[in-house]
Amino acid sequence: MILTTHALVGAVIGKNIANPWWIILVSLIIHFFLDTFRHGEYFDDRTAKVRDTWWKVGLDLLVGFSIIGFFIFSNNFSGIKIENILLGVFVSIFPDSLSLFYWTFHWKWLGKIKRFHGWAHRYSKFPKYSPERQWTLRNATNDIIISVIAILAFILF
Repeated sequence: MILTTHALVGAVIGKNIANPWWIILVSLIIHFFLDTFRHGEYFDDRTAKVRDTWWKVGLDLLVGFSIIGFFIFSNNFSGIKIENILLGVFVSIFPDSLSLFYWTFHWKWLGKIKRFHGWAHRYSKFPKYSPERQWTLRNATNDIIISVIAILAFILF
């Protein structure tokens, strides 16, 4: 999933769960669950460098944070509710941050987390650089559907 999708789902989790420890646990579990759905990746980690992909990550985060920011500022949430929403967002994208750090800096201590994260991507039964894993509308359909559901859930619940 792209970061926007994870962030939107994390915002819904934070909005609807009051206990920060439960927010952390549920956000992590849901992150890896969402990664089991087929989705494309917008960078090719065999040839890409951070300097080639930083703008994609930045744009992805900008879109997600803009949508979440709009909903936070257009509602009269308490400070605690806002903190819970932001905690859900942060924890929901955190595993991807660890993968990025591993990919960028090759820190060995992140290797097990990266392997688990890779295992969670069930669609990885396809060869690593196959069309089933490229960034296309067909592969992004789950991101779009889950993001729309998360936005509706944020508004309605």
